[in-house]
Amino acid sequence: MTQHSEHPTPVEPLLPHIDSPAQLRTLSREQLGQLSDELREFILHSVAQTGGHLSSNLGTVELTVALHRVFNTPTDKIVWDVGHQSYGHKILTGRREAMSGLRQLDGISGFPKRSESEYDTFGTGHSSTSISAALGMAVAARELGLKERQHIAVIGDGALTGGMAFEAMNNAGVTEGINLLVILNDNDMSISPPVGALNRHLAKILTGKFVTGARAKLKQVLQNRPTMFDLAQRFEEHTKGMFVPATMFESFGLNYIGPIDGHDLDSLIPTLSNIKNLGGVQFLHIVTKKGQGYAYAEEDPISYHGPSKFNPSEGIVGSGANSASGAKKQTFTEVFGRWICDMAAADDKLVGVTPAMREGSGLVAFEQKFPTRYFDVGIAEQHAATFAAGMACDGMKPVLAIYSTFLQRAYDQVIHDIALQKLDVTLAIDRAGLVGADGATHAGAYDIAYLRCVPNILIATPSDEAECRALLTSAYQYNGCAAVRYPRGAGVGAPVPETLDALPIGQANVVKRGEKVAILAFGTMLHTAQLAAEQTHATLVDMRWVKPLDEALLRELLKNHTHIVTVEDSCIAGGAGSAVAEWCVANGYTPKILHVGLPDRFIDHGDVALLHARLGLDAQGIADTVTNWMDR
Repeated sequence: MTQHSEHPTPVEPLLPHIDSPAQLRTLSREQLGQLSDELREFILHSVAQTGGHLSSNLGTVELTVALHRVFNTPTDKIVWDVGHQSYGHKILTGRREAMSGLRQLDGISGFPKRSESEYDTFGTGHSSTSISAALGMAVAARELGLKERQHIAVIGDGALTGGMAFEAMNNAGVTEGINLLVILNDNDMSISPPVGALNRHLAKILTGKFVTGARAKLKQVLQNRPTMFDLAQRFEEHTKGMFVPATMFESFGLNYIGPIDGHDLDSLIPTLSNIKNLGGVQFLHIVTKKGQGYAYAEEDPISYHGPSKFNPSEGIVGSGANSASGAKKQTFTEVFGRWICDMAAADDKLVGVTPAMREGSGLVAFEQKFPTRYFDVGIAEQHAATFAAGMACDGMKPVLAIYSTFLQRAYDQVIHDIALQKLDVTLAIDRAGLVGADGATHAGAYDIAYLRCVPNILIATPSDEAECRALLTSAYQYNGCAAVRYPRGAGVGAPVPETLDALPIGQANVVKRGEKVAILAFGTMLHTAQLAAEQTHATLVDMRWVKPLDEALLRELLKNHTHIVTVEDSCIAGGAGSAVAEWCVANGYTPKILHVGLPDRFIDHGDVALLHARLGLDAQGIADTVTNWMDR
């Protein structure tokens, strides 16, 4: 009879001893499984302490381990598309201890960042760029004679809907003499559920009658026979491979391989090793599950895409922005979500468009109430803008809900397809200003500057929640392109009316009358600038509109104010303050002008309040800046 110890020898943890991929490569195959389990557990508890992207990182643990096992990183280059799934990569490349400061002021970034590590070969944050970047690296390696260097682009099925990914594949397929591997991480979930013909076709692999029928029958027959059940799973994967549109990818000149189980190291490691020896341009299709290994995230990957701090044993409990008194405040996103539902009920020509940001842009209720008037076009901002323009051509009233940082990607379409043709499209621009933990890649710092110079566009900057609703109505009722920009999170708690009243276009509001100094505040900076107005006995104006400016009010103010201060939460260069200065010069006024806003540099991640304080954009900082300027 075999004797078993009541207290088996504890397994020695591996992760605390892994500070580089080179150390990972010394482990045995059995130890890699243990390392994967420890890595998944570390990610879960680390993100629970800091907040951050969770579902996507739990889903790519085995892939991350396999990539660093097979490839000689950092000599071999891995590019993580978007970067939501790069935490495991960061942990295995010497940043395990730094994870406690993830996405926090002076801590490490939540995305790959070239200045942070030599293993972060390309800075990401926006989707669909990985194949282009990896292809560029592969061509550079060819030209430099680095024939053995490998280049891997890891892209999700959501990001693959972006046109840039197809442009890159089209180019890669005819590029000779390179080593390029594109890995499609097929988890059927981007941030919002991915949409489009490609995603639908991939989904058929998992839902087709033949495959699902075979799966159900085999499970029924073999449910009590574990060894045969494993055979059934392998049969299922083989069946999928028979129906994948391999010819589609191979038509680009990519050698299609897969699909394989992205959580099975025994499949991943040999496959990646074989591909490494093949060279050329390869396409590997893996199937993974977002939130893998954490039941809450598996059941609700959207909620666990980017959670704030939470208790892993309880999961996410409650939500919403609360004031110090505990009273619920509406976020600007919620204000927009309620406005678009109310306006749609009042006008049946309203249609809502989003580039794969249903939850983030506040369109969940709109989709539920008006499903035939809701259009998620996938991660395709350029297409979203021109799609909206096309609907406007034939009398619809499109509202394009989009983040400021993502609207940058559709700039040509806004100019050429919307503004040039004077089409009636409302731009609801969320995440204006600094956004905090996501950092420079997601900061809405430039929308005023890049939209202000375009003819036929109006730009509104609401100072609170109630004004946001009213200005959205003003923009929607305007027969042309009008943009309303508003920040992430809650405002000051202003009561929001149920009515759809509009505010006059181009009309500002004088909040406080003073003398000598006029502080012109744009957007939510109005409330931050109040202390400066009190300390300097200045006139305080809620400008509301960047374009058009309230010219009548400016003329009135310049009769008895010698100093003008402009305050905004966007870049100073070309921003709202620049618009005021340009108007003054063009109309023969020569006041002393001070611009307060974001400086001419990219602002890293961190709590928005802390960032504003560091930049002198909090209440005391603005007051000190204005006072010192006046003293000089």
